[in-house]
Amino acid sequence: MAAAAAAPGPGSGPGDSPEGPEAEAPERRRKAHGMLKLYYGLSEGEAAGRPSGPDPLDPTDLNGAHFDPEVYLDKLRRECPLAQLMDSETDMVRQIRALDSDMQTLVYENYNKFISATDTIRKMKNDFRKMEDEMDRLATNMAVITDFSARISATLQDRHERITKLAGVHALLRKLQFLFELPSRLTKCVELGAYGQAVRYQGRARAVLQQYQHLPSFRAIQDDCQVITARLAQQLRQRFREGGSGAPEQAECVELLLALGEPAEELCEEFLAHARGRLEEELRSLEAELGPSPPAPDVLEFTDHGGSGFVGGLCQVAAAYQELFAAQGPAGAEKLAAFARELGSRYFALVERRLAQEQGSGDNSLLVRALDRFHRRLRAPGALLAAAGLAEAATEIVERVARERLGHHLQGLQAAFLGSLTDVRQALAAPRIAGKEGPGLAELLANVASSILSHIKASLASVHLFTAKEVSFSNKPYFRGEFCSQGVRESLIVGFIHSMCQTAQSFCDSPGEKGGATPPALLLLLSRLCLDYETATISYILTLTDEQFLVQDQSPVTPVSTLCAEARETARRLLTHYVKVQGLVISQMLRKSVETRDWLSTLEPRNVRAVMKRVVEDTTAIDVQVGLLYEEGVRKAQSSDSSKRTFSVYSSSRQQGRYAPSYTPSAPMDTNLLSNIQKLFSERIDVFSPVEFNKVSVLTGIIKISLKTLLECVRLRTFGRFGLQQVQVDCHFLQLYLWRFVADEELVHLLLDEVVASAALRCPDPVPMEPSVVEVICERG
Repeated sequence: MAAAAAAPGPGSGPGDSPEGPEAEAPERRRKAHGMLKLYYGLSEGEAAGRPSGPDPLDPTDLNGAHFDPEVYLDKLRRECPLAQLMDSETDMVRQIRALDSDMQTLVYENYNKFISATDTIRKMKNDFRKMEDEMDRLATNMAVITDFSARISATLQDRHERITKLAGVHALLRKLQFLFELPSRLTKCVELGAYGQAVRYQGRARAVLQQYQHLPSFRAIQDDCQVITARLAQQLRQRFREGGSGAPEQAECVELLLALGEPAEELCEEFLAHARGRLEEELRSLEAELGPSPPAPDVLEFTDHGGSGFVGGLCQVAAAYQELFAAQGPAGAEKLAAFARELGSRYFALVERRLAQEQGSGDNSLLVRALDRFHRRLRAPGALLAAAGLAEAATEIVERVARERLGHHLQGLQAAFLGSLTDVRQALAAPRIAGKEGPGLAELLANVASSILSHIKASLASVHLFTAKEVSFSNKPYFRGEFCSQGVRESLIVGFIHSMCQTAQSFCDSPGEKGGATPPALLLLLSRLCLDYETATISYILTLTDEQFLVQDQSPVTPVSTLCAEARETARRLLTHYVKVQGLVISQMLRKSVETRDWLSTLEPRNVRAVMKRVVEDTTAIDVQVGLLYEEGVRKAQSSDSSKRTFSVYSSSRQQGRYAPSYTPSAPMDTNLLSNIQKLFSERIDVFSPVEFNKVSVLTGIIKISLKTLLECVRLRTFGRFGLQQVQVDCHFLQLYLWRFVADEELVHLLLDEVVASAALRCPDPVPMEPSVVEVICERG
């Protein structure tokens, strides 16, 4: 009961516990028990049934130091029913197993650590024993050393000052000996050519001799040294003026002369003069390679020679000058910059002359390698002589050469295009010469398109070498921006497309000029080529260019739509000119056939004239030719009996009325009035209407021009009865075959109707032929 009374209740807090050391011990034990609960994973609910502050002397406390198993079991048997006893046993077994499992896990996880720690502790014991022995021996030795040092210091204390004084005297004597031997040393160095050693000797003794020159002995030594030094300076100047040695040796001579006190301004002038002589000799050597007599080396060898000879020599001169005459300040730097600028401009002029000889070459690989080496070799002098602007001048040369190469490739593309057109002309003329079939227009078009595209790709690959990553100048702003956009895209690709369109349009000149000799098939092929460019090729070429040359320039460029519009307009002009040329050919045949015939005294027609057959044949050939390159096109709905219906126009009551005996010279005004009134109600025919990109539109334009020419020629002639009937037969024959080529057959009806009507108006005896007879003659023809 006392223990129970002493134990705090569940509601008691820290303030209820007694003060003093006796109260602090239970508090510490409670903290330890809480840590154990956290370690074993016991929740607050498992401990909720126990008082928050158990008595540490309670024998029934499982976690207490005074736990008694017998008392704990006896209490359980007395206070707990059987079910709770079984639960307590189960819980205790679970806890025992959990503790065993945790213990085994702890041992297994840390077994290697335990073993390693055991071995380490064992080794540490052995090592510390050895270390203790060594420390003892070290302490003993240090004591002995300290004792010896103390005794030596005590012994040499008296002699230390004497030794120091004697050492100072010895050093002074050695210096004096050096001074007395200095004239002989200088003489010997001059005789052996060891000028650097002689200057160093003189430099070491100069201050001392000047300080003690009031003493006679030192004055004599100084006079002898001055005589020898003057002779040394004279020999160095002679060696420097001879100029047979290289730049390092001459720089050494100047350095020694400066060390001897020679005037720097005079030496600076002489140094640059001698350097100019050597560099001008290199320039003369380069200029000799450009002469006409010896075969000039390739551009790569030339730039290597110039880089190793002139540029290397200029770098040596600049480095030596800056090292020797740094005390000259800005004036000396400007003098060196002017020197390098003058000689550099002469070197650049020679390089440009050599590069100009490469403009005729089609391969850029060797030229780009040469420019790369030229640009790389000028980096060093450009850094040493920033004021001279050598690196900027070299970059300008590279940019200028790149622009010239773009112009050269543009000329090459133009020449390739003209060469392809020449090949097409020869291929078109070859079958007529040899009497055999040649390649078709579709094959010729494919050959021209593939040839031009391959040349464009080759040119792009060639100029792309200027922007390769391994090229030293490719990271310059010009090659990352303007070269790609304004150079390659605009000047080369867009310029070639403009040139191609202009060249194609030049074939549309007046017949008396270039266009008169142009084969019509070439016009047709060029129109289809330009149309294909407008449809796909221009977009493909510009996309390919933009992908290869990543443009980082914001300059305005020609849009694709503008180029496509130009190509389409060129194709339209070519196709229109083709229609005019082919219409002119057929018109010439019809005009001559009308003008050279005597229509008043002609015989009664029995056949279709040969020229009409030729017109149909040529029109059929044109239809086949155009069909090779262009699609069919759209026609108006046609009747199945076009030829019959066409013939009925000429044989209808209206036409018979027009050709009736009432049409006599006694009533010309009535007939003319009737014809004019009929024209007012007929559909107007635009002969030179715009041509569409299809076969039907092309043939319609050609036939309109041909029939219009026939109409105008008929209006200028006078026809007899049989002449009128011959025109009637010819027009019916044309109707039989030409209606199938045009978009609207009524167009052929109207034009041929006008031809026959005009012939009837110009016939004194307009008696038409019977329709059945006309049909028989045309079928037989």
